[in-house]
Amino acid sequence: MLPAWHVHVDVWLVIGTIGLAYWYLNARVRPRLRPPATPPTGGEMAAFYTGLLLLFVVSNWPLHDLAESSLYWVHMTNHLVMTLIVPPLILLGLTRQMSDHIFGQRLVLPWLKYLARPGAAFAIFNLGMIASHWPEAVALSLRNELAHFLIHSFLFLSGILMWIPVVSRSTLVPQLRPPMRMVYLFLNSILPTIPASLLTFSHVALYPAYGDSALAFGLSAVEDQTIAGLIMKLGGTLLLWAVIAITWFKWANDEKRWDQIEQDLRTPV
Repeated sequence: MLPAWHVHVDVWLVIGTIGLAYWYLNARVRPRLRPPATPPTGGEMAAFYTGLLLLFVVSNWPLHDLAESSLYWVHMTNHLVMTLIVPPLILLGLTRQMSDHIFGQRLVLPWLKYLARPGAAFAIFNLGMIASHWPEAVALSLRNELAHFLIHSFLFLSGILMWIPVVSRSTLVPQLRPPMRMVYLFLNSILPTIPASLLTFSHVALYPAYGDSALAFGLSAVEDQTIAGLIMKLGGTLLLWAVIAITWFKWANDEKRWDQIEQDLRTPV
């Protein structure tokens, strides 16, 4: 039932390059930054490499092969991991100085200042997500390796853009303040429910490129896309709402702490 094992050379090269670049940035570039840059903590390094490991897992055999040949719900799961889980982990793995060094590059900052604005990032991410799940786009991705690579690269990079206003450590392209961050995340959780609902409630197979390949796993084509729709709707929404909840509680605690500090300062000795 599983596709034959084989190596995805492009995936190994891309992910290996990203991992090597992170090591080089930390070991060779960071010590030369001025003012002196603190090294990433164990938690930050764990976040980065966990994100990289997850990207490796969903982009390799067997998940990648199942997603591209047999099961659309695996395809959807891979995309959610690639856009909603890996990008924030990658960004959280960068210290403030490392983020500033990357974002501040002459060919990066002028573009990033506009593309990572909440409105632009929201539009790029959500429209790209919807377009990438259009039946014609899925069919093109399945039959053309270059198109497949470009679509997945776009999804990953648009995920980075979407998460910058939420978790950026950079002073050059800073994250939003907590109230706006929660609104931004809520809006990002709403728009994908439209295509997700179409997948969930459709009684017609929308992806003829997959044919009846799901039958080998005991699923009809409609059942396969229904599961994919539920994963997109519930998985993506619950993940973003969980981040909203964490942001709310952290913000509330910070406000309470500042109120206590202000009250202590006003209290006569």
